[in-house]
Amino acid sequence: MNRWLDRVITLVLLALFGWGGATLVHWLVIAADWSVVTTNLPLYALGSYPPDQRWRPLVWISALILLILFTLLGPRHGVLRRALPLVWIGMAPLGIWLLAGGLGLLPVATRDWGGLALTLLLTVGSGLLALPLGVLLALGRRSDLPVLRMSSTAYIELMRAVPLIAVLFFGQLLIPLFLPPGLEINRVLRAVLAFALFAAAYIAEDVRGGLQAIPPTQREAAAVLGLSPAQTLELVVLPQAMRIALPALTNQAVGLLQNTSLMAILGLVELLGISRSLLANPTFIGRYLEVYLWLAAVYWLACTAMALLARHLEIQLDPVRSNR
Repeated sequence: MNRWLDRVITLVLLALFGWGGATLVHWLVIAADWSVVTTNLPLYALGSYPPDQRWRPLVWISALILLILFTLLGPRHGVLRRALPLVWIGMAPLGIWLLAGGLGLLPVATRDWGGLALTLLLTVGSGLLALPLGVLLALGRRSDLPVLRMSSTAYIELMRAVPLIAVLFFGQLLIPLFLPPGLEINRVLRAVLAFALFAAAYIAEDVRGGLQAIPPTQREAAAVLGLSPAQTLELVVLPQAMRIALPALTNQAVGLLQNTSLMAILGLVELLGISRSLLANPTFIGRYLEVYLWLAAVYWLACTAMALLARHLEIQLDPVRSNR
C-alpha cells in the first residue's frame, strides 16, 4: 500500500512540475515581451554614462570577466597565477579611474554612473576595504589589551545591531556634516565606505570563528620552532583561520552584492534603480515580471561567479585537494 501511495505521489508531483515547466517555457518564449530588456541593455550595463565614453566602463567590466575566467580556467602555476591577488586588488582602483576619469581621461560625474558597472564597483570596492578591516577587528577582539578588545567588541556589536539601510543613510546624509568646509566626498565613495564599515563587523565575527577553531598546539609548535608571536599569526594562525572562514566570507560577499540594491532607495541608479526607472516609463508599464526576472538572472550569474571563485580558492588553499 505504501509503495503504491509513493508512486501516486511521485506521478502527481512529476505532472505538476511538468505542467509548471511547460507553462513557464511558454511564457518565456511566447507570451513575455522582452523589449523592455533588449532595448535598454546599455542602460542596464552603464546607466546614463556619456555615450562617447561608454568604452571605459565596458573595458573595466570586460577586464573583470576575463580575470574571473583566468582565475577559474587558467594555469595553476606560473608568474601570472602568483600575481593574481595583486591584480584582484588593483581592479577597484582601475574601475574608479576608468569611470571617474582623470590622468588623461575626461572626468565623468558620479551622478552619471549606474547599472551593472556601479553595482560591481560598489561590491568590489567595499569588499576590498571590508576584508582587512574585518580581520583587524577580529584580531582586536581577541587581543590581550583591554582597550583594544573592548573598542573592537563595541564597534562590532554596534554595527550588528544597526540595520544596513540606517548605515547607508548615515553615510549619504550625515558624513558630509562632519567634514570640514571645502572637503567633499562623492556619493559613490560614501556608499563604499558605508558598505565596508557595515560588512567589516560581520566579517570580523567570521574570522574570529576561524581563529577560535585553531587549536593551541599550533601556536605552541610555532613557538618551539622559534617563531615570534607576529610570525606565528602571519604564517601559521591567520592562513588556517581564513581557510576555515572562507565559506562564511563567501556568504558575506554574496550578501554584499545583493545589498547594493538598497542604493536605489538613496538615489544611486544601480541595477535595481535602473529597473525602477524603466518601470516608471509609460512605454513599459506592466512589464514587472520581465524586468524582475531579468534582474534575478543577472544577480544569479554574478553570485554564481562569486561562489565558483570561492570554491576554486578553497581548493587551492587545501593542500590535499590542490595536489590532485
